[in-house]
Amino acid sequence: MDKSLPKIIIACDHAGYNLKEYLKSQLLALGYNVDDCGCESADISVDYPDYANIACKKINPYSQQLFLEELAILICGSGIGISISANRNKHIRAALCGNIKTAKLARAHNNANVLCLGARFINNKKSLAILKVFLQTKFEGGRHEARVAKLS
Repeated sequence: MDKSLPKIIIACDHAGYNLKEYLKSQLLALGYNVDDCGCESADISVDYPDYANIACKKINPYSQQLFLEELAILICGSGIGISISANRNKHIRAALCGNIKTAKLARAHNNANVLCLGARFINNKKSLAILKVFLQTKFEGGRHEARVAKLS
């Protein structure tokens, strides 16, 4: 585990379980510290808002002011429900991303701290590419800062 890399919080519902397990294994192989908030099976139906809330509560609401980079990955069948749930938390800027370009813009322009993925619409290879871009892209600040501040 590389202490210079941010901790990654990850959670899903039953539809996102297999993708979560794949991404978690890839993150661990890359040296990230991964905090798995569940769910624990693809076989038992669970409610995505429960897991979105568990994960989002682990992100420090003051992380940006403390210059901490705390990020989460949330996965459900479409990515829509879990992103709606996540964005109900005041300090969360969750972005549903289906391609590399949206992942890059979510971080660079919106300072997104949660990546949402739709497991039924994306394969492992593409999801990993999206995740890597999300993790590597930094917030540009500048003209975007005032806009992002209005989200709080």
